[in-house]
Amino acid sequence: MPINIQNGLPAKTILENEKIFAIEDDSARKQRVRPIQMVILNLMPKKIETETQILRLISKSPLQVSIDLMKIDSHKSKNTSEEHLVKFYKDYHTFLNNYYDCMIVTGAPVEHLEFEEVDYWKELCEIMEWSKTHVYSVMHICWGAQAGLYYHYGIKKQMLSEKMFGIFTHHLEDEYDFLTNGFDEYHFTPHSRHTKIDEEALLKDKRLVVLSKGEKTGSNIIVTKDYRQIFVTGHFEYGVETLSQEYFRDLNEGKPIHIPENYFLNDDPEQKPILKWRSHANLLYRNWLNYVYQLTPYVIENIQNVDPIGTSKKDEHGYSKAFIK
Repeated sequence: MPINIQNGLPAKTILENEKIFAIEDDSARKQRVRPIQMVILNLMPKKIETETQILRLISKSPLQVSIDLMKIDSHKSKNTSEEHLVKFYKDYHTFLNNYYDCMIVTGAPVEHLEFEEVDYWKELCEIMEWSKTHVYSVMHICWGAQAGLYYHYGIKKQMLSEKMFGIFTHHLEDEYDFLTNGFDEYHFTPHSRHTKIDEEALLKDKRLVVLSKGEKTGSNIIVTKDYRQIFVTGHFEYGVETLSQEYFRDLNEGKPIHIPENYFLNDDPEQKPILKWRSHANLLYRNWLNYVYQLTPYVIENIQNVDPIGTSKKDEHGYSKAFIK
């Protein structure tokens, strides 16, 4: 949540330079409050597990968040019961006239395919295009990040010689960015993927900013300068047992798999995994929700009128929910 300070307090400029939200009394009195509206496009096979992991992180914010769950219409899930899908999920086309403060696009186990070969690629492109005018900020995760970078910016993915699998160290590129504010200089993120993004193409695109990267993993958190698009190549949302379950599953199925790096105590699969990323995962999602909360208009349909820097046009009462002028 932002801090409410006296009008004209000199600290406001310093705090804003450190990307900390500070609202002067006059602006605070004009603010109206409503729940954040979020939609989650869940592309993962085990939807209940993924939705639980994401909702766990969202719940750490003091803000009220209203959640809708979206599924792809052109693909039938094999690992989640039809009863669960019918009860809790809706097809994309039912959301066409909805507006959201934020959206999450999850990963998907389709890395071995070219994007255009994925059976729901056309529908996913329609959803990503829809989100540009109906969602203020979209967070893409793992394959979802690769798909988003490819669709929006033409940045391709590349196959790895072996699976990027384990808990990896990343360092901040900007200590005072909105999304990573409060992060330690070095932080951990789980990765589980067979592909990587084209780092050279990423660095050439001046519309994108790398906030966090690792020596082995490459860019980890990537954003547009207005934070309308966020791309996370790892899995901050993973639970402590997720990589363990993937490891033993692949091992039992005879697939080529190595022990996840920097994960089990003493790299011994018989030992408990070590949870190293929870605090930074909570921070990332709290910072994102706080940012979205401050900058989206109270009348949610006015998202389509929000300027690139995050300020919105005045609503019918003559003011915006955003505090940045």
